[in-house]
Amino acid sequence: MQNIADRISLLSTESAFDVLAKAKKLETQGKDIVHLEIGQPDFKTPQNIIDAGARAMNEGFTGYTPANGLLETREVIADYCIRHKGVKTNADEIVVVPGGKPIMFYTMLSLVNPGDEVIYPNPGFPIYESNIKFVGGVPVPMPLLDENDFRIDIEKFKESITDKTKLVILNTPSNPTGGTLTKEDILAITDIIKSRDIYVLSDEIYDRIMFDGEPFSIASIPEMKDKTIILDGFSKTYAMTGWRLGYGVMNKELAKHFTMLMVNSNSCAASFTQKAAIEALTGPQDTVVYMVEQFKKRRDYVVEALNGIPGISCILPSGAFYVFPNIKNTNINGKVLQDRLLEEAGVATLAGTSFGSYGEGYLRLSCANSMENLEKAIERIDKFIRSNI
Repeated sequence: MQNIADRISLLSTESAFDVLAKAKKLETQGKDIVHLEIGQPDFKTPQNIIDAGARAMNEGFTGYTPANGLLETREVIADYCIRHKGVKTNADEIVVVPGGKPIMFYTMLSLVNPGDEVIYPNPGFPIYESNIKFVGGVPVPMPLLDENDFRIDIEKFKESITDKTKLVILNTPSNPTGGTLTKEDILAITDIIKSRDIYVLSDEIYDRIMFDGEPFSIASIPEMKDKTIILDGFSKTYAMTGWRLGYGVMNKELAKHFTMLMVNSNSCAASFTQKAAIEALTGPQDTVVYMVEQFKKRRDYVVEALNGIPGISCILPSGAFYVFPNIKNTNINGKVLQDRLLEEAGVATLAGTSFGSYGEGYLRLSCANSMENLEKAIERIDKFIRSNI
């Protein structure tokens, strides 16, 4: 047995990829599976973006770029953040990375010392907690409950702040719940932490996929701008999951540290994907509008259909492309239901506990599949539940 460093045991995985692997194995055995486990748009990358990436490769953009990204790309991202997020920024405050996860990791590595507390959403994206533990931080879960529309309870949030709090993670719209924070929520959070030495990691990867209300970035608040790291990217909005391109927006000094971490880990993001990103942000946005319209139609159908199944209740999420139904009245454990739906009903879902302890009693279903497949999945779930409760 190899002598593996102790810190590796602190990392955890994303259950979505584990369930996907099991589903793929069942498919090789001839079983028909409807995939509602993976958070990946079922639409292809818009053709103008594909063409821009191919054109960039043909023009020689196949080599290294500056570690923080092409200046042209960073300038376009800065302009986008000014227009879309209301955040006054510039290219020196942008770091382009391969996907969104490096921004999570670099935030922890740059800001969190062993023993520092990090408040994070629970249920929430599992890599938050994994990264906190990896750097020796203390994870402090911030419960998101359906009776509060999966929003933060401001009084409980205030009570969770201590002298050891170093970082707060916000994710709106949320994975896995689809819940969003209101402008009033974010202003209330700001009032609590603005006078403290606390940073915010604002995960805004789904902020273009909103069905109700408008996105509001905490970094647009002047007092919070230099204390916020925005995480955003192209995977969800532009169906570019495999292109692996994300970025962070932060104060100039912190950007230097993130750039050094890029030098030591990834060198740079691929040059041709950065050129494609320029086209994504400056080109036609009609495909984004279309995708969001389709996600909304699917959300509406799935939520109404789930609420017609005995033992299941589901609130209407405000954004992202997930639903997070409450299954407690089925009296079936979430992990058990996840496994049985996959193996017996041919529907791949995720137990809510894949996203933290407060996910017990829930499932996450992705609406990033065709209406035909969603109807098939709902029919199978309905039949299974009625036969087993």
